[in-house]
Amino acid sequence: MTRKTKTISVDKSSYIQYKKIATNFYLGALSEKEAGRWNSCGVLLIHSAIAYADSVTIKFGGIKSRSENHLDVIRLLDTLLPESEGKTTALNQLERLITHKTSVSYSGEDYDRKDIDKLLKHLERFKEWTEKQLNN
Repeated sequence: MTRKTKTISVDKSSYIQYKKIATNFYLGALSEKEAGRWNSCGVLLIHSAIAYADSVTIKFGGIKSRSENHLDVIRLLDTLLPESEGKTTALNQLERLITHKTSVSYSGEDYDRKDIDKLLKHLERFKEWTEKQLNN
């Protein structure tokens, strides 16, 4: 039996606000990177990715995940969007980002420039894909 992702209904026009929030997190992450505040940069990168994912699920399904497991948004995206070029890669990028959420936020692990460069690369690839979806 497949586990169903917990969701809440959201007006589809709200995707614009979620995209704006995602962009703000992204820009904040770039500022934190410039200042060398690696962990705060990482947190913002991951929250940006989650907000971008929410913007897509809202636009295409009028729903967003309310699961405490942020990885559930990947299943939701996979369900809501048809197969397309780059979809699998984008979902893999999102998974790579989300799997860092606990370690960058709560573990006491000290991230460095190299760690952030990897996370930023994943986010920029995921961001590019979400923007294509949102502009269609």
